Amino acid sequence: MILGSAVAIADERLTTPVLWQYTPSTASAVLTSIVGATAALTGFVVTVTVLVVQMATGSFSARIMRLWYRDPLLKATLAILVGTLTFSFSVLSRIGDDSVPNLGVTVSGLLISLCLLAFIVFFDRCVRRLRPAAVAADVARTARTTFEQTLSLADRPDVRWDYEATRADPTLIVSASRGGAIQAIDPDGLVAWARARGAELVVPHPVGDFVHAGEAIVLVFGGEFGDGAAAELEGMIALGDERTFDQDPTFALRMMVDIANKALSPAVNDPTTAVQVLDHIGDVLAFVGQTDLDLRTQAAEPGTTAAVVIVTRRWEDLVVLGLTEIREFGATSVQVMRRLRAVLEELLATVRPEHRAAIEEELRRLDATVADGWRTSVDFDRACEADRQGIGGAAHPTTRRP
Repeated sequence: MILGSAVAIADERLTTPVLWQYTPSTASAVLTSIVGATAALTGFVVTVTVLVVQMATGSFSARIMRLWYRDPLLKATLAILVGTLTFSFSVLSRIGDDSVPNLGVTVSGLLISLCLLAFIVFFDRCVRRLRPAAVAADVARTARTTFEQTLSLADRPDVRWDYEATRADPTLIVSASRGGAIQAIDPDGLVAWARARGAELVVPHPVGDFVHAGEAIVLVFGGEFGDGAAAELEGMIALGDERTFDQDPTFALRMMVDIANKALSPAVNDPTTAVQVLDHIGDVLAFVGQTDLDLRTQAAEPGTTAAVVIVTRRWEDLVVLGLTEIREFGATSVQVMRRLRAVLEELLATVRPEHRAAIEEELRRLDATVADGWRTSVDFDRACEADRQGIGGAAHPTTRRP
């Protein structure tokens, strides 16, 4: 509407070229066609989105829907279509027997061309994002980006990570007024609140955990505050119906594991997809494993206390999340066993020394899984090999034999 008003003013003050001048009947016909085409294209975009979401959730995971309805390209495409529809209506209403908004008709033509271009890009993106490898790569990028953001938060001198809330006797326990998944926290608000009142705050649950109504979501130690402190602090913890990517990198890892699990289900039986997902899971774990996580659990300076302590997940928790279920559900696939061993050997060579014990434990469990399922099989030797492609790559025997 704003663009329509601006174009109307420009039409009154400017003289349009001869090529941009229209008769009332021609302008009405052009705008009517543009309105109809835009309305039809909008419906088609919605239809394509619904069909793609149905296919993606059926093939990958129900949680993959979040990638679609939060897709900025989808929102931009719909915004362009609806904007063109509204603009064309406004221009159409100003056509009279002896007056034609020539500039407005021309702009409408340019906008419908932009709509067609946006639709082509959107449709191409939809088709590409139906590939399992593309979805896994997109989710892995989100995981790395979110992890970097959480690291920057933990690197602040007034914020510290911890693996569990061990302190007892808090001055105030802030309870959740309703149940929900912790979607995000407001670190700036929590730090400012704690510093202003001389208190230390502990967030006892990691982002992503589901808390019940009445369960503690913030513990306050020391400080002076009034009766409204609990309500203030509760407002700095965002609860929702489900997890989000915003401050929860493990949710992205969870989504990749779900895709692999669906591929390994008897109804789908697609171990190659699981191997492709393992490529990206291994990449994310290698990225996290090269980070000094324990450093973020220590005070910035000896003898000082952080204003906010956030309970987070251990390295071992991430390894278990990323690999355990795939090992369990892929135990009958030689391809998955070989790729999983290759992932673990790669991680063993690249992660920090303090993180290697968890990888060694996963290798021990993989050895036990292979021995249990393949000991009497003619392919036992192949199941014991490591292969970056699952099957078809440059396989090499492991030095560990179950």
